[in-house]
Amino acid sequence: MLALRLTRSARPAVQLRRLLVAAASAGTGFLLLCVLGYALGHPGTPAGSLLLRLAWCAVPLAATAHFALAVARTDPASRPRPGLSAIGLGPTRLMAVSAITTALSTLLGSMLALLVFLHLRGDLTGLPFDGAASAFLAADRPLPLPAALTLLAVVPATASVTVALALRPREARPTATNRGFGRFGEYGRAGAPDTFGAYGRFGARWRNRDHEPANGATGRTPDTDGAPAAAGTATEDGGRGAAPDGEPTAALPWGITLLAAGLAVEAYALRNTAPATLALPGGLAGGPAAVLVGWTLTAVGLALAGPGLTHLCGRLLQAVRPGALRLLAGRVLMAEADRIGRPLGVVCAVASAAYALPMLHRDGNLGPLTALGALLVVGCTVATLLTAAVEARQDRADTTAALRRVGAPATVLRSAAALRAGALLAVFGPLTLFVAELAALPLTR
Repeated sequence: MLALRLTRSARPAVQLRRLLVAAASAGTGFLLLCVLGYALGHPGTPAGSLLLRLAWCAVPLAATAHFALAVARTDPASRPRPGLSAIGLGPTRLMAVSAITTALSTLLGSMLALLVFLHLRGDLTGLPFDGAASAFLAADRPLPLPAALTLLAVVPATASVTVALALRPREARPTATNRGFGRFGEYGRAGAPDTFGAYGRFGARWRNRDHEPANGATGRTPDTDGAPAAAGTATEDGGRGAAPDGEPTAALPWGITLLAAGLAVEAYALRNTAPATLALPGGLAGGPAAVLVGWTLTAVGLALAGPGLTHLCGRLLQAVRPGALRLLAGRVLMAEADRIGRPLGVVCAVASAAYALPMLHRDGNLGPLTALGALLVVGCTVATLLTAAVEARQDRADTTAALRRVGAPATVLRSAAALRAGALLAVFGPLTLFVAELAALPLTR
């Protein structure tokens, strides 16, 4: 009931994003039902071919689940706010509300897909479009309802489980205390072991007493307040700042490795592939399973490399004596590398695949279901990127408000946003063209 109330009382923009999730779920559910219809109309088809068609439907399924997760992250109802734990809305309950809301949106789409499928089969009324869709929907055979409902439950289950796993509350790891024990007690932090007689030397007891007040009883005024302040600044700028800044680039070598492996698998699978017409996503001739594996590795590699490349874009913007505008744009890119980089990498993978897909069908006939699957994947990835940008804008709203309070003009903020977009386009645009050319190279020979 709480999820229904929050769903009903959301703002129009939030409702629009949920309707887009429902539309993506409807398209994916319809593709799954079409695989069922193909199996009913071709009872002699080998089981391996049917499993391969279902495997190709996993691509729009993954794109739909990714988009549903991005929408759940930007949902105001799932954001923790002060005072919610007192009324029983802790992190676990908010995660459950997000998962249930996602399940409701995707269930709506699955029911819409079932209605459209039954309408095209002629089960509700007569056959529309003069029976043009009856060939691949098995309109002359009874529809097994349990199998249809099982396939329709795949999208809501996958999307809700993905949201629940991604938004689950994580306990903070206990930080290691940097405290050591010397010969005569606790000094506050570990250091080099004392040599014999070191304790008796003048001032030796003041080495690790950073926790004492500045004006001690001995009358000495050690510069301990400034040292912890400098250490704290160094920790914030080089410790806590360096760790997140280093995390996106840590996966960059793995992403490049998976990208190279995916391109090699695609080249091996497509070197003897003849152009074929896709009746469904997955009707490729000449090693379609290897093609699917290669595209998957390429997409995963670009998704892993995306945050590192976004982080490098931020660093390049701040190179060579940057001004305030370049510093602002670069730091924002570095801070949002994980959030923006992964959807950007997926968009690059989809764009490169879309570039190579028409070369597999030189007659230009992709088929309606293949076109629907391609439209779903492209639409979901682009919508995910835009939703991630909305989430990033929401997270830096306080920073933007603080900049405006100190007198930063709006033109500076807009110029910084344009500079970030230009830097990302300058890096990811050529990368997409490079990957697309390499993926299509075996087909042009």
